[in-house]
Amino acid sequence: MSAPVVPKGVAHVDIEAPDSPEPIVFVLLPNLSMLAFTSAIEPLRIANQLTGQNLYSWTTMSENGENVRCSNGIEIGIDRALGDTPTDSRIFICSGVQPELSTSSKVADWTRRQWRLGRTVGALCTGAYTLARAGILSGHKFTLHWENIAPFREHFPDLDPVEQLYTMDNRVMTCGGGSAATDLFFKLIYDTHGPVLAQAVLNMCLHTVQRSETDRQQSSTSASIGVRNDKLVRVINYFEAHLEDHINLDIVTDELGISRRQMERLFRHYLDTTPKKYLQNLRLQRARILLAETNLPVVDVAVACGFESAAYFSKRFREAFGMSPHKFSTGHI
Repeated sequence: MSAPVVPKGVAHVDIEAPDSPEPIVFVLLPNLSMLAFTSAIEPLRIANQLTGQNLYSWTTMSENGENVRCSNGIEIGIDRALGDTPTDSRIFICSGVQPELSTSSKVADWTRRQWRLGRTVGALCTGAYTLARAGILSGHKFTLHWENIAPFREHFPDLDPVEQLYTMDNRVMTCGGGSAATDLFFKLIYDTHGPVLAQAVLNMCLHTVQRSETDRQQSSTSASIGVRNDKLVRVINYFEAHLEDHINLDIVTDELGISRRQMERLFRHYLDTTPKKYLQNLRLQRARILLAETNLPVVDVAVACGFESAAYFSKRFREAFGMSPHKFSTGHI
């Protein structure tokens, strides 16, 4: 493990010294989310600083021991290549954009071996792709960043991630990335060292609200659109849950107990659009995610997002984003 990191600070929390620091291993994959990684490691550093003790030690690994560049272009130094870990290690795979390209068989095989040796394994942001390739996630509750959930399901149709901040299921721990990593590691500190230290760490992070494991990653529909009209929110939630299906607006109104005219009026008044146009935009956004994060053919993406034909989908995509879906998916922008 790396050398102890116990910075000096003004705030202090008295705590009984552990016999040895808890080892944390971060495996960094190319294009990882720097926000997720730093949101995980800083609570550990702060816990050491607040107590003046080496409660946690950590090390960074990469597939070949080479430095890794984050999705924002910043390079992070690596302690060593994949190898042996202490028996009580918690291992976290840190990933980010284009996870299907960053996940290698070598890292997946190494992760599987660590799991079989009894280690706790976890994933930050899209690190769940590696855990899935390692065959670890079946039968476990897990999550990853909300933007990648739909592409993940296309890659691994037998696995069903939950859309929540983080999960802790026996020896599998995952989070959606971003600041959710702070929530996960705050919970680890709480479980090991109690509420006083955990609350002090939370305050030092200026993370003013202790969020629950089951909290959603995204704000509610009403918050995201800035509208609290219950009927409008129910229609939008219905759209989002049935994007790949053929949606008959008259049937939607019957099921939700509102008239077609009332639905049209609500969308026009609150969102300055029509239900049909809003639904199409939802489908186009889902398609854009699938094209960016999977290798699905354009025709399969069209079907998965509820478009009546690949030709119609391509026309609408070009109108919305200024290029064909094929050009977007191949990166020839």
